[in-house]
Amino acid sequence: MIIAQITDLHVRPPGRLAYERVDTNAMLRAAVAALMKLERRPDVVLASGDLTDCGLLEEYETLRELLAPLSIPVYLVPGNHDRRENMRAIFYADGYLPADGAFLHYVIDDQPVRLIGLDTVIPGEGYGLMCPQRLAWLEEQLAREPGEPTVIFMHHPPFLTGLTDMDRINCRGGDQMADIVARFPNVERVLCGHHHRPIQTRWAGTLASVAPSTAHQVVLDLQPDHSPTMFNLEPPAYQLHVWSPYTGLVSHTAYVNDFAGPYPFVLDPDYPGHQQAEAIPAEAAE
Repeated sequence: MIIAQITDLHVRPPGRLAYERVDTNAMLRAAVAALMKLERRPDVVLASGDLTDCGLLEEYETLRELLAPLSIPVYLVPGNHDRRENMRAIFYADGYLPADGAFLHYVIDDQPVRLIGLDTVIPGEGYGLMCPQRLAWLEEQLAREPGEPTVIFMHHPPFLTGLTDMDRINCRGGDQMADIVARFPNVERVLCGHHHRPIQTRWAGTLASVAPSTAHQVVLDLQPDHSPTMFNLEPPAYQLHVWSPYTGLVSHTAYVNDFAGPYPFVLDPDYPGHQQAEAIPAEAAE
């Protein structure tokens, strides 16, 4: 099974740039095209929050149009830039979002890997939260199938990353969430967005990671002070998480842009490695 993760799409109304310089819609269109060009296409696509820039109905309508070329299931969770009511209005018909309730949590259990989507949003705030109600829901879902390989995906990372300003608006309640996840060794990965960079850590007895954005990236600033978060136009990217019962989940970062290649590895006839190999006596190589 291959799980594609896209995140921090920040879709805007047509013709509007994000931060006056980022064409996030065109970048998502390119990311979708890149996924469709893969020789082995993903089985599912997870979009881990900040799907839109302002949570407008128009933005969700545009998002649906941009995702339409994907011929594979796409599962969304909200981020701090999203609005639950508008997201539900446009995507509820897809059949996986809850019809009502305070949170857009859900479980997908018809794949080789069980997928648990978490809603960490606090309306009007940049940070996220795993409150007692959300923690209880997660624990209940994990306890239902304690032996099934499981991936949790959410927007706000429940761990610190060293990006000081972004860590101020990570997911609160992370320690309590870690206590729960650590009791379920079948949790293969916790996949996050929000920080606009590829980040990995060992957390709660499993691996947790942040995927890069399909649009702009957060500057890699590991200074310990609270310098304001800045963004740059490093290459847009996505991640592919490959599941096998023999290896578990193996993750790859792939870039959306086209690059020259592929080229074969052809060594010059006088490459030193050839000469060294020829100089080894046959009996010494046995």
